Amino acid sequence: MPANLSRTGTFVERHIGPDTHDTAAMLRNVEAPSLDAFIASVIPAALRTTRPLQLPPPRTEFELLAELRTLAAHNKIYRSFIGMGYYNTITPPVILRNVLENPGWYTQYTPYQAEIAQGRLEALLNFQTMVIDLTGLAIANASLLDEGTAAAEAMTMFHGQRKNAASHAFFVSETCHPQTLAVLHTRAKPLGIAIEIGDHRRFNFSEKFFGALVQYPATDGVIHDYREFCERAHAAAAHVVVATDLMSLALLTPPGEFGADAAIGSSQRFGVPMGYGGPHAAFFATHDAFKRFLPGRIIGVSIDAHGNPALRMALQTREQHIRREKATSNICTAQVLLAIIAGMYAVYHGPQGIKKIAERIHNLAKVLAAGLQRLGCRVVHSDYFDTLRVAPGSRSVKDILAAAEAKHINLRKFEDGTLGVALDETCGEQDLQDLLEIFGGSSVNFKTEELAAKESSGYTGALRRSSAFLQHPVFNKYHSETEMLRYVRALESKDLSLTTSMIPLGSCTMKLNATTEMLPITWPEFGRLHPFAPVEQARGYQEVFSQLEAWLAEITGFAAVSLQPNAGAQGEYSGLLVIHEYHERRGQAQRKVCLIPSSAHGTNPASAVMAGMEVVVVRCDEKGNIEVADLKAKAEQHRERLSALMVTYPSTHGVFEEAIKEICAIVHANGGQVYMDGANMNAQVGLCRPAELGADVCHINLHKTFCIPHGGGGPGMGPIAVAAHLAPHLPTHPVIATGGKAGVGAVSAAPWGSADILLISWAYIAMMGNAGLTQATQYAILNANYMAKKLEPHYPVLYKGVNGRVAHEFILDMRHFKTSAGIEVEDLAKRLMDYGFHAPTVSFPVAGTMMIEPTESESKAELDRFCEALIAIKSEIEEIEKGRADKQNNVLKNAPHTASAVAADHWERPYSREQAAFPKPWLRARKFWPAVGRINNAHGDRNLICACPPVEEYEENRK
Repeated sequence: MPANLSRTGTFVERHIGPDTHDTAAMLRNVEAPSLDAFIASVIPAALRTTRPLQLPPPRTEFELLAELRTLAAHNKIYRSFIGMGYYNTITPPVILRNVLENPGWYTQYTPYQAEIAQGRLEALLNFQTMVIDLTGLAIANASLLDEGTAAAEAMTMFHGQRKNAASHAFFVSETCHPQTLAVLHTRAKPLGIAIEIGDHRRFNFSEKFFGALVQYPATDGVIHDYREFCERAHAAAAHVVVATDLMSLALLTPPGEFGADAAIGSSQRFGVPMGYGGPHAAFFATHDAFKRFLPGRIIGVSIDAHGNPALRMALQTREQHIRREKATSNICTAQVLLAIIAGMYAVYHGPQGIKKIAERIHNLAKVLAAGLQRLGCRVVHSDYFDTLRVAPGSRSVKDILAAAEAKHINLRKFEDGTLGVALDETCGEQDLQDLLEIFGGSSVNFKTEELAAKESSGYTGALRRSSAFLQHPVFNKYHSETEMLRYVRALESKDLSLTTSMIPLGSCTMKLNATTEMLPITWPEFGRLHPFAPVEQARGYQEVFSQLEAWLAEITGFAAVSLQPNAGAQGEYSGLLVIHEYHERRGQAQRKVCLIPSSAHGTNPASAVMAGMEVVVVRCDEKGNIEVADLKAKAEQHRERLSALMVTYPSTHGVFEEAIKEICAIVHANGGQVYMDGANMNAQVGLCRPAELGADVCHINLHKTFCIPHGGGGPGMGPIAVAAHLAPHLPTHPVIATGGKAGVGAVSAAPWGSADILLISWAYIAMMGNAGLTQATQYAILNANYMAKKLEPHYPVLYKGVNGRVAHEFILDMRHFKTSAGIEVEDLAKRLMDYGFHAPTVSFPVAGTMMIEPTESESKAELDRFCEALIAIKSEIEEIEKGRADKQNNVLKNAPHTASAVAADHWERPYSREQAAFPKPWLRARKFWPAVGRINNAHGDRNLICACPPVEEYEENRK
């Protein structure tokens, strides 16, 4: 027998939960002879792809990392002085290792179940406090996607708040970053907002303007005084948005102190690597008057059932999931993980540390300016923070750029021949010496030490900051690594993540985020690259992009892919823009009607409205399928104006609709395009292709199907794949060429969105290969059907497809418990915490239900454990139904039970402490304790506090 040289333990085997023995048992449970036969019983043959995936052979984890090392080496990491909102930064190692590289932080879900998310909620409250303090405004959100998106969200917020309906124009200073201008143009067009770009110093407001955007400091570094500009705007009933740099605000007067109505920007330079464009957490701060219109999530302070302070997401009724087509924003995924890093950066350094970093950066800029002037160069602006605009002296621009290339340094080139130099916290005296030699050549006969000796320290301009910031104790206690480590770990221990147990969220696909996939994102060869570096310096990234685009096209069956959308909802929006551009280029701009099933995600109608479309709702039948007759009637009714149908597949109700091809044909017959929401792609890969089903475009949630972790509510990525006729309209970018020849413009600030985390999905696909990806989909469907079969005797499964099967997720109906026992679905969700589980998706798409998606990564043992928990809870409900347990004072209504409540001296409940906290034997071996009792949501909304509580209250709560 020949020697066996094959490697042991493939990645596919490690990714997929059930082993061979478990698979056999599960197939017996669902009454199927084999996995292939089972899948054939779930998905009708007419919907199955006839062409297997054609992808490269799967790599082992060892091989993949070696290949990525080679690709990383193709990136040239020049010293970046480009600026434009992106800077090198130092991620404190204690934060790098214990947050960014820690699955206890990056595998958390959005904190909808606040009792088991108190750690990240506190970290986000720190972020909001940091933003509020530095901007001088009253309220901030818990992050947005990027600076360009934040500017666009501010524009649309104030557009919605304008007092004069005829006001339709938005002024933008010509000194704003070009990528921000591009995103604004893209977002303004569908809404009929006119963008006017000009010099803010000479601009006169009229009644047609509802708002304005200025940059502070400006894109070329100058610090303008906007006080008089804000007065003029307010006199004309217009609002002013200030795009600003948080680091500069440690030295400069905050926007809230000179009249700004909102401040936006990026927190990237607070410890978050550039990563060739992202992910980074943008911020948005404004006045309290706009709190109900502020986009994104707001973390607020409330109280729990015991009267103790507790945190939650506040004012959720303003979010798109509830407001749907009335929403003013489609923001779903934010940048929580990155916001946490930025907030931790402020906690670690504190106010004095942040100020010292800012002063050092400014001092470096002053010394460089002095040296350049000594060389005969002209520093265009005398008031600046970290960026200089330089008119060369005797040396030509060509020679300067050649000298910079020789030293592996990137500068910014302006159209008028001046050059930009932006400094950051990583710069030192050698960098200044090199820059002086680049501009002065052999005429540099002095040292930076000599220049520094003649310069005063700190910022001395007219807009010098006088107000304090970061005064709360949380920013003044954890400056040693020991204390910081313990603080980070204390917060982590309050949060349930995938390191604790499965998170079976329907439509949100919380699967394994393998360590090998995560490792490369913090390699400096990927993390330190500026998004606007010349593309020849990013060959490694470009190879990853090219391969990933080809793989996603092969998986979906489409012709082309754009990687730019940096969130799922951003992908929805981008796909709809592409569809509208296609119609418009064909002389059919009147096509603005978008058909959306009643079961659709809330982001669907919100995205459609943002794209300038009119939403028409299509009914679903009693089985959860689109009502084809209603669809046909509405498509024909609007045939002259029909733009698109938005459809999720498998459906949001968790079934493979047999009529999907007929549905697509109806839309096409009436002149429309089919947009497929890719939220449920985890049930399609290798088995179906959206293009073959009849779709024209789909977005792909890489943070669901393709393993980018949710990060506690972000980052995400939502690339779009399109048919050939739509490819010319893919998003473009103003700085780095990308996209189609007739593209819709930029939808994100960076050319390839959050480029750094694209490595994760690339690695996942590369290690899974054709068979592995197909197998993952098969097991996602098998696991869901196995659970549905086990739970159906206890909870009705609301919707089923052919042969009584479900897709990769299913809905349990719990509405009847309200009548029989006074139990709401929320009570079951809170009780699951006592069993060590995060609840499935609650009350979506049907109120009073749970939507469960186990994914392929969970083992049979974990699936069984979760089923046991739900079955046990059903028994607890039966105790109430039979009158053996009180309808109000019972284990469900009082859930979750905290350690402090169970260990209290007094226990006056009609059930034992054992039943409260240890209802199953496994909990004695490993118990996750909710940090707080059930939170009072109404209290938090009535008394909104979205910053760290006052110092007095902080101290009182710790006595």
